[in-house]
Amino acid sequence: NDLMFFRISSDLVPFASHPVCKFKWWKYFQDYLKEIGIFINQHQFRISMHPDQFVILNSPRSDVLDRSIDELNYHARVLDALQLDKTAKIQIHVGGVYQQKDLAIRRFIKNYEKLPPNIKNRLVIENDDRSYCVHDCIFIHQQTGIPVVFDNLHHFCLHRGETMISAFSRCSSTWDKSDGVIITDYSEQNLSGKRCSHAQSITPRKFKKYLDQVSSYNPDIMLEIKDKEISGIKAVKILHNLLAEI
Repeated sequence: NDLMFFRISSDLVPFASHPVCKFKWWKYFQDYLKEIGIFINQHQFRISMHPDQFVILNSPRSDVLDRSIDELNYHARVLDALQLDKTAKIQIHVGGVYQQKDLAIRRFIKNYEKLPPNIKNRLVIENDDRSYCVHDCIFIHQQTGIPVVFDNLHHFCLHRGETMISAFSRCSSTWDKSDGVIITDYSEQNLSGKRCSHAQSITPRKFKKYLDQVSSYNPDIMLEIKDKEISGIKAVKILHNLLAEI
């Protein structure tokens, strides 16, 4: 895409989702946040947020679920205060298996349906490397309509024999026009680390191959790489070189 894609830090407002925070920050900073949102839209940035792993919508514990919803509400409130449309997403994993995967999936669906519209409009799920592959996420989409983010490294680590491009295509089909184009997380295996750990930097050859495979879908790519901006600059240069060849 022509726009730039960024992820906002979850700690923009410290303790915002904690009961100790009684401060109505979204009202106090509303003019400031609106100004930031105008800047974002003027420069065609796309924003997403990724709450930490403790946000678990399919937890069997009511206290964990309540805290998870509080955290999601905070993230949605930030994006709403920026006055961004629903292409600005909040990305989470499905959660735990709790020894009964089918029940855990049904619990996710049930709890998702209870969420307020401002969260449901922005929430997306991502295939992970241990419990919920693309096939599982697609099933949840079919029951809820929630879009699926494709993570290439997670698919490499956990799949059901499905090719990468087939899985990517199915994830892409879960995104409506109002959601924007598909978001894909790109990462590479750390060759000296444990399985599915993220690499320090992108490998130009591997990243170029990924672009060649998914370019027809015109996705927004989020780099999940340790050196962050350094790889971001590499990625932009690779993309510019590819466009120059067309």
